[in-house]
Amino acid sequence: MAGPGAGFEYPPQEVSWLKRDVLLFANSIGCTADELHFLFELHPNFQVFPTYSVILPFKQTDQEVIDFYARQGATPIPGVPKFDSRRVVDGQRSIQFLKALPPTSQGKNFELRTKIIGIYDKGKAGTVVEQETVLAERGGDVYTKAVGSAFFIGQGNWGGPKGSSTVNFPPPEGKKPDAVYTLQTTPESALLYRLNGDYNPLHATPKPGQKMGFGGTIMHGLFSWNTTCHGLLQTLGGSDPANMKEFQARFAAPVKPGDKLITEMWKIGNIKDGWEEIRFVTRVEGGKVVLSNGRAWMRCVSSKSKL
Repeated sequence: MAGPGAGFEYPPQEVSWLKRDVLLFANSIGCTADELHFLFELHPNFQVFPTYSVILPFKQTDQEVIDFYARQGATPIPGVPKFDSRRVVDGQRSIQFLKALPPTSQGKNFELRTKIIGIYDKGKAGTVVEQETVLAERGGDVYTKAVGSAFFIGQGNWGGPKGSSTVNFPPPEGKKPDAVYTLQTTPESALLYRLNGDYNPLHATPKPGQKMGFGGTIMHGLFSWNTTCHGLLQTLGGSDPANMKEFQARFAAPVKPGDKLITEMWKIGNIKDGWEEIRFVTRVEGGKVVLSNGRAWMRCVSSKSKL
């Protein structure tokens, strides 16, 4: 859908990472000691957890902490108001895995290419900014392609297009889940995850969350998204990145540090070219759904052995 800001392309952004970065990421999203191929750099099959690329728009080439708010507003989008990054949360995110990332970017020139798909005025509630981000070698292969939306709370009513409704992928009614994954967060989970490069103060100190109506500190939306992807890959895919082709979920409610997350997964019988469609929902134990519209395309394996 065309509209203000649609089609705007950010300048290509150089990104880089070290083995230490991917080890930290795997630790921060709940990879376990029986998945040493994600956690030990000398493992003969050492690999990057496939969703690592979603942290690179935050990290870029940094090895030091940065001012999150200053970076988010560094490149304004023409034709729309300047939105306040102090009041933004994730909306929905999908990713396609096209080529496995190398354990380090050293010796290669990687860049992110990001363009605006649409900017939608949701009235009093806020504004949705949807964009596509491709991770590729400069002049070479594309590794991942992600589509994500950010919701700028209370920053609507500027006269922009409302946008169309998104396609829903609900779990099958009346069917028990084929698998369940549980993750217990701690008060320190967000403080560890932010070291990947996402230094939004919302996830470290209570004041931003109090101002936004969350009551205090909340977990990164992408923490729940990444840990759920790990849960699916570990539970259904034998912890082998080659067994996941696509992954997506909508951010439905915030998670508080210390919450227990429960992900239910369903095989719905839809198989295309060897890839099986999986539907999933993640909720806080005894509480709200936090990730809805969950869908992945996987090769499911019966063995629990790790690489």
